[in-house]
Amino acid sequence: MSTVTLAEAKTHLSHLLDQVEAGEEVVITRRGQPIARISPIEKPKHPVKSLAEFRSRMPGWRKSSTELLREMHDEGL
Repeated sequence: MSTVTLAEAKTHLSHLLDQVEAGEEVVITRRGQPIARISPIEKPKHPVKSLAEFRSRMPGWRKSSTELLREMHDEGL
């Protein structure tokens, strides 16, 4: 983790973002006090490329939609 002043952060923002993209955290200080932390965003574990792929990962229903709707209707939902 690196620490930079606000003035340095303004001047070298692109470089700091390169560091963050590489996995490092950066703390920005003002008058010697930490005021912000820039950290990398966690990437999704399993990115979904398409809706079809997402649907294929979902578990199947035990009942058909028709059966579920009939049950909901019968229960007054």
